[in-house]
Amino acid sequence: MNATPVALVTGSTSGIGAAIARRLSTEGFAVVLHSRSSVETGRAMAAELGRAAYIQADLAVDADRVRLVREAVALWGRLDVLVNNAGISRVVPHGDLRAATPQIWQELHEVNVVAPFRLIAEAEAALGAADRGRPGCVVNVSSHAGVRPKGASIPYAASKAALNHMTRLLALSLAPRIRVNAVAPGLVDTPLTADWTAAQALWRERSPMRRAAKPQDIAQAVAMLVASDYVTGEILLLDGGLNLT
Repeated sequence: MNATPVALVTGSTSGIGAAIARRLSTEGFAVVLHSRSSVETGRAMAAELGRAAYIQADLAVDADRVRLVREAVALWGRLDVLVNNAGISRVVPHGDLRAATPQIWQELHEVNVVAPFRLIAEAEAALGAADRGRPGCVVNVSSHAGVRPKGASIPYAASKAALNHMTRLLALSLAPRIRVNAVAPGLVDTPLTADWTAAQALWRERSPMRRAAKPQDIAQAVAMLVASDYVTGEILLLDGGLNLT
């Protein structure tokens, strides 16, 4: 077997996912990058990182989920870490119940809950291989909206709450061969959140750390969970202490 550990990071051509992929690359992992549409960016990033490859897949499509895992494992003959970072959101006022249509509920649940579960199911055999000397590792990227009554919409927050509970359930059912944890970021500085002025002000004024997270902060926490062979079933809240206020 190839001696270099391998990590698959979904949604890894920008933002938090790109920071996680870069961090794991510096930690000595061969990295499998993924996105739904930014193919050229993914290929360029793979070339930049060196021991890396890019695979395009639409995680709303189950055949693509299966193909993504199979192609990822085939690249180097192993898979040690799966980071389920890819997710989608929709902005719907919490009080506008009719605007949260069944279509929005189904769309968010399919990508934010069903897709991570299916990727873990497909990757289970590779992640649980007994000849590595340490457990395989899954890290799900959730949200503080799955822990507290916050978030862009109720369907989004509920999908992240489901992901958190799924994390705990899988930590029990896959132990001790595979560890399953999640990180739950609050506001993270990315191009997507650059114009979220109210949220930016909230984190500057009320969070103990007086700022939003940087993608590198989330990547550091993911790397810590990857390195910690005794930690499983944890939902690590990364909100700069805002939940304390």
